[in-house]
Amino acid sequence: MAHFDLAVVNDRIAKESAFVDELLGEIGRVVVGQKYMIERLLIGLLGDGHVLLEGVPGLAKTLTVSSLAQAINAQFQRIQFTPDLLPADLLGTLIFNQREGSFSIKKGPIFSNIILADEINRSPAKVQSALLESMQERQVTIGETTFKLEEPFLVLATQNPIEQEGTYPLPEAQVDRFMLKIKVGYPTRDEELEIMRRMARTGEKQAVRTIVQPQQIISARRVLNELYIDERVEKYIVDLVMATRNPGEFKLESLEPLIEYGASPRATINLNLAARAHAFLQHRAYVTPEDVRSIASDVMRHRIAPTYEAEAEEVTNEDIVQRVLEVVEVP
Repeated sequence: MAHFDLAVVNDRIAKESAFVDELLGEIGRVVVGQKYMIERLLIGLLGDGHVLLEGVPGLAKTLTVSSLAQAINAQFQRIQFTPDLLPADLLGTLIFNQREGSFSIKKGPIFSNIILADEINRSPAKVQSALLESMQERQVTIGETTFKLEEPFLVLATQNPIEQEGTYPLPEAQVDRFMLKIKVGYPTRDEELEIMRRMARTGEKQAVRTIVQPQQIISARRVLNELYIDERVEKYIVDLVMATRNPGEFKLESLEPLIEYGASPRATINLNLAARAHAFLQHRAYVTPEDVRSIASDVMRHRIAPTYEAEAEEVTNEDIVQRVLEVVEVP
């Protein structure tokens, strides 16, 4: 790529990504800490990929997602997944009008820009697959009519990590549809103090200002395609994914008995997209290996199946990704 081109793209990135800091600041006014979660939600939004959030209840997941929706002036729906939820509760249904003698369509809550699917692992497979189909196809069929979902369309699903009563684990093939899986941790001591000071009041709720319009997000997505990514960085992405499939080729023999199967090609695609979005958040017009490394865990942790041996030795997917990052050569 000519130096001149990079300069042009640089200007565009500077202009298109100007809203990022203000957006992060606005959400930060309402949500204490959780910078990592907020940045990853933005990466999902910019990279046009869905996000799975895992963490115990009460870590401001819902507050963060609804604040993000308000800040980008997008329609937001929170759907509580329960064991008795039906696909029609999510997608919508045909209603028979007796007086007219005809059917009319009642659209479900999926027709929004940002969907928070709360406790997705509490509802049966039928409902999960209805949600995942609309995530994949970006459209919904009710009766014989198919409706396109409005852009931007982003599903943020939360699941509880603990093997709790009445949960239906998401099948591997469905988990693979999420661009990122984020682990949401407890706040630090200082953050906890700040949360208490802000939140231990009755009846007060802070409003979030609108910083950008959905149209700006869609236009920022187009700019992501123009970011420069060097061939060596591309090969590095492929090596990271390959190392989870054939650890022996990368001097990672110790991982062979621990991995049932490695990451799918979706991991490669999403590593590229998420690394671009990460560079965009830093107002950069090119992708570095550091961009790839900083989001590698989020893209790969849910795409590797550990063996029984790994579980017996208490080796987590996280540990496997970390080993891969330590050993695979960085360009």
